Amino acid sequence: MARLMATAPCTAFSGVLEGSGERVGQRVLLERVGFLAELSQTLTGALVASRWDEACLDVLAAGVDERGEALPSKGWMAMRRLNWPQTGALPAGVYVPDRVRRGVEEYAARTLRLALHRRSIVTAVLAVWPADPRRRTEVEWTALRKLLPAGVSGAEIRNRTRQVRAYVAGHGQLPGGLCALEGPPQVAPQVLLAAMDRQQVTLARVDAATARLRVKLPLRAAPATGRDWAWHVIDIRLPATVTPDAVLHTPALRPTPAGRIAVDLPHSRPAPATKATGHAVALGFDWGVNTLLTGTLGRLTGQGPTRRVVTDGRPLVFDATTVSAALHRLRGHREHLAAKRNHYQALADGLGSPHPARGEHLDWAQVLEIEHERVCARIRHLNNALAWAAARWAVNQAAALGASIIYLEDLATLEARGHRRGNARLSGQVRGTVAEAIRHLGAKAGVAVVTVPARGTSKLCPGCLNTLTHHPAPDRLSERGWKWAHCAGCGLSTDRDHAAARRIVSRGLLAQTHTTSDRTTNTRTIRTTIEGTVRLVRRPKKTTRRLRRQRRAEQAPARPRGPKTNPGKQRPTPSRPSGPHYRGVPRATAAPGQKTSRRMPDVRAVPATTPTTGAVQRPAGHDTQAPAAVSGPVPGHGVPASHQPEHLLRSGRVRLSNRTCRRRTRAAERTGFHHLRATEVHPLTPRFGPPDSDRRRPRRVRKAWKPQAHTEF
Repeated sequence: MARLMATAPCTAFSGVLEGSGERVGQRVLLERVGFLAELSQTLTGALVASRWDEACLDVLAAGVDERGEALPSKGWMAMRRLNWPQTGALPAGVYVPDRVRRGVEEYAARTLRLALHRRSIVTAVLAVWPADPRRRTEVEWTALRKLLPAGVSGAEIRNRTRQVRAYVAGHGQLPGGLCALEGPPQVAPQVLLAAMDRQQVTLARVDAATARLRVKLPLRAAPATGRDWAWHVIDIRLPATVTPDAVLHTPALRPTPAGRIAVDLPHSRPAPATKATGHAVALGFDWGVNTLLTGTLGRLTGQGPTRRVVTDGRPLVFDATTVSAALHRLRGHREHLAAKRNHYQALADGLGSPHPARGEHLDWAQVLEIEHERVCARIRHLNNALAWAAARWAVNQAAALGASIIYLEDLATLEARGHRRGNARLSGQVRGTVAEAIRHLGAKAGVAVVTVPARGTSKLCPGCLNTLTHHPAPDRLSERGWKWAHCAGCGLSTDRDHAAARRIVSRGLLAQTHTTSDRTTNTRTIRTTIEGTVRLVRRPKKTTRRLRRQRRAEQAPARPRGPKTNPGKQRPTPSRPSGPHYRGVPRATAAPGQKTSRRMPDVRAVPATTPTTGAVQRPAGHDTQAPAAVSGPVPGHGVPASHQPEHLLRSGRVRLSNRTCRRRTRAAERTGFHHLRATEVHPLTPRFGPPDSDRRRPRRVRKAWKPQAHTEF
């Protein structure tokens, strides 16, 4: 078993003073947490700015102190070993406990250590600065790759090159390093309680859904003595993601712009350990522009040089076209609001302070800024919900199909190229969040997640490795397009993303012995590309149908004993015959014993009216006394229900609850979104594909279906 670390977002609403028992409301508690967060931000910012130079970063990158001993992993201990903490930024007469200083030093050490990665890239780019920064030669690329750390993507190299090029254009010379290229990093107003001990904070679990946090907070903005600090007991409601067997760790506190106290609660729980090699069944997913994920199932067969990958050919699609279009519209609206805000701000700056219209322009700029923040928050929430819905769907598919590993495209090798509209949609996708969510949920389910190289997955055919041609649709193979892939060698004609998913699962299964793991992030990556064909193998359709019927019969509940529910019916209803000699005969003109057409409706679509009396005769299956069905949106899908009491509603109408409407929406049940199309999760039964021997014919399924083998293939 392994340990899975995660952070649960919680909220603190109120607290109690431990000494007097006085209850502290949310407003007062937010104010006192804000005092501590401001002190931490001030001290951390001053400490980072005082050590933002190349010499200090060299010492931190070396990882040893003046005596040659290795620095500890804890940041505050490393800072004190180097004698770096300073107290000059603290105002006179302000008392801060030593445990709070530990949190400040830990925050500063983490900020400086994060800058070391950017510094290594900038140092390598400056060491081999090309003659033409816009286009490097092969020799220059080779020299740069030797100096860069492992795992650096082309996008990072390009961004740092542009940054250095802008500095050269403004100063006329190359920068001396990262500290000359950038200013000190900005720190957020938050408190890292993990670096403090029991003299400042304690955390205990009360029950399965509640945790109790004891923390010493300042009673005013500038505490003068230790009496201005008091213990506060805060009960935190745990979300459902924190299981009862999870171990809670010391959280971090931060005030949010919405006026709440955010408690970032880390917790660890036992999870099944996953292996990097030895997998036989895998899922491969390809990223798309509108279709967020397209996957396929693969199985590794054979041994040694005869190894190959087979697939059942069933595509797994998570189509988020409608949500992607909504996000694209929101991004356009956000850019429009930002442009108008900047315009009003520029008008106000041009008028000057004495002008009477300057205040009106600033007021409009403030209104647009608030609306801009609201749109940004909506985009963030929608992106996060979409990413986690896609991750849950992918992990559920792997668990149902018996796959022990999921292969994804390496995000570091993916770059947005082509038209501006496509680049905007690609850059706005939440692929990084989806990948992290799949890793997290896969660790809970015992499914490994590994990334493979993405270059060339859509270029070659998965069946014969010939070059594919891309077209708009399968019936427009004479035109150039993007969505559909066609191979002139083997005749493959399939969706472009589905063909790429087959290549991805093949690269993963064939090169799984080259899997490398990162010690810091624990992510697994395959950087070696091994090409292989993917054969399509299907199960016999007749046998599959027979097994499905047998399984349904075995799972169906037993028929109750006793007399029949309808004792008057002694025989089953005869089936209606069909054929060309039964069609086209109206029911009214049919002779006795003559069969009518199966396409004739048994009931009339409209009521029949008697010519003499004008009375309406009720057709079979219709009720003329009941009101007509009301068209339009149903309450529960964002439409408010009627405010009329139940007895004032028309006869036959019953108000539907939100729960009933949500139950009827199958798409919302599967993915959490309306208007999303995703492949349903079905277990694969039973085995498919050729055996491990040299036989070429597909393995026939067993005649008897066993429940314990429904995930094997």
